[in-house]
Parts: sequence; C-alpha cells; structure tokens
Amino acid sequence: MIATTSFAQSNDVTHYGYRLMQMGFRHDTVNILIKSKTGEEQISKPILLFCQGSLPQPLIKVDDKGAYDIFPFAVEKLLEEYHLVIIGKPGIPLVCNVKELGRDFTYMDANGNTPEKYTLNNTLDYYVKRNIRVLKFLGRQPWAGKGRVVVAGHSEGSTIAAKMASAYGKITHLIYSGGNPMGRIMSMMAQSRKTESNAVGEQSGEDDMVLWQSVVDGKNNTDGAGGDSYKTTYEFSIPPIRYLEKLDIPVLVSYGTKDWSTPFNDYLRVEMVREGKHNFEFKAYIGAEHNYFPVDAQGKVDYDTYNWDKVAEDWRLWLKG
Repeated sequence: MIATTSFAQSNDVTHYGYRLMQMGFRHDTVNILIKSKTGEEQISKPILLFCQGSLPQPLIKVDDKGAYDIFPFAVEKLLEEYHLVIIGKPGIPLVCNVKELGRDFTYMDANGNTPEKYTLNNTLDYYVKRNIRVLKFLGRQPWAGKGRVVVAGHSEGSTIAAKMASAYGKITHLIYSGGNPMGRIMSMMAQSRKTESNAVGEQSGEDDMVLWQSVVDGKNNTDGAGGDSYKTTYEFSIPPIRYLEKLDIPVLVSYGTKDWSTPFNDYLRVEMVREGKHNFEFKAYIGAEHNYFPVDAQGKVDYDTYNWDKVAEDWRLWLKG
C-alpha cells in the first residue's frame, strides 16, 4: 500500500478548505478528503468518516461562484470535536466543474458512459474493504485521536457503514441514516407498490420481482451499462439488519417517516426493543422524506426547508451522550 499527501495544482483542495491524502488500493488511487477546524489540523481528535450515498459524483463540484458543499450538513460544531473524512468514488475525478457533469451531477467519460473503473468497483464489498483500509491508514496519522472512531452513512452509505462496523472492531460508534435494513430491493419494491396503478401493463412491483430474479441469477455480473450492475444491486440488497443486529457498539438510526424505507426502520426498531438491544437509539423525523425535507399532507416536498443541519446536530449530541 502506498500512501502520500498530494497537493497537485489540478487537485489543490487546500483552496476549498480540505486536506487531500491519497492511498493505493487494488491498483487504484483513493482520494481521501479531511476537513479539520482551521488551525487545528494537527491537533489530535477522533475521526468521523462519512459514507455518502450513490451515484458517480466528484467530491468537489465547482461553478463560477466557487465550490459546492461536500458534506450535506454544517460541519462547524462537529469540527470542534472531530476530523471529518470523506472518500471519493472509484474512477471519478476529485474536482469537476458542474458544466462538465450530467444529470444529478454525475460524471461520464468522453463517450458519455459511466467510467469502467467505477462500474467494476461500485460494489458493497469494494467500499467496505477500501474504507476499512483507509481507517487503518488514517489511524496511523499523528493527528488521529485514539480510542474513538465514528462511521456515519446516509442512504447507500448507511449499508456500507453498517457492514464496516460489523467487520472492523476499531469502529466505536455507528450512525445509520436514511437506510433500509431490509436492503435495496425492498426499497425499490416499496416505492413501486406505493406508486403503481391497477391499469393494464402497470405492475411495477411485479416488474421489480422479475428484475430481482435476473439480479440473483447474474449476481456476479459487473456490467453497469444501464445503471448499477447486478452485482451492485445484489450486494446492496442483502439485508443490513444482518450486520446491525450483531453490533454491541452504540448505534444511532435516523430516518424520515415519509421515506420509502420507514416501515423497515420501524421494524428494526421493534426488533431491537424485543431483543433488548439497548445499544440502539432511534431518531425518527416526523413528516420528512429520505433527505429530511418536510412532506405536506398532499405529498409535496418542501425543498425550501433544509433539515440536514438539525439532523447533524442531533448526531453530535448523541455522540456526546
């Protein structure tokens, strides 16, 4: 494993308030961004690794006005107590102008396709093993506090974080946000059943089951030309409850009650109470959707009310407690 600190001009993340460290993993260069309180970059503090959600997006997206926020929440209070870490996606540039990106800020190669390196490595197994390797590397840095390692994940990142916590004993706290403890296919099914009609030819839930049979039959297929590969969908559909129920470390589960995954998080909550798993705490945001935006009685999302900062503050207070 080769690990270096890089400040190449094209990736000069110091301009955006970050440190960049790079590490070799499976013949690839892993980009690791560290956000610290200004002037306290070398002060010993615990690491909080945030595992972001899906899509082949660059970590740093810029336009004529500057850079977009990398974390979805305000970081100032967390930086008092932690060094925040986020890791780039495989095969995706670290920095891109939004004019170069496609829908949902996704990066495509010169042929308009998802980069092959991303498609091949965009799997749960890859992310878990890579992220654990990153934690081991960062743990040897003089500024990394000893004794506490926090991993938080949202959406797809929640599954990565949960499996990491079950596989790496040095993780001391897990924040499981916006996930589905029964796996990705159940989120797809829940959304389809909610929106499908009884019109002829509109049985999207049944179509999902046909897709699932194909995924299972081709669970090692890494062709992602139409989106995520079957291998990706299969691995992320293994119910994360299998990882979560094994944990004895403190776990915070946060979710909006208007998310498609709400019934499954409620089920996890019921089961943890039944099993006497007192290391679990649950925070349900009433009337909020997947990314914690409010939803009114007619199902309209209020994108002007941004709740992520409140969610992150609740995480911080839980960690203090």
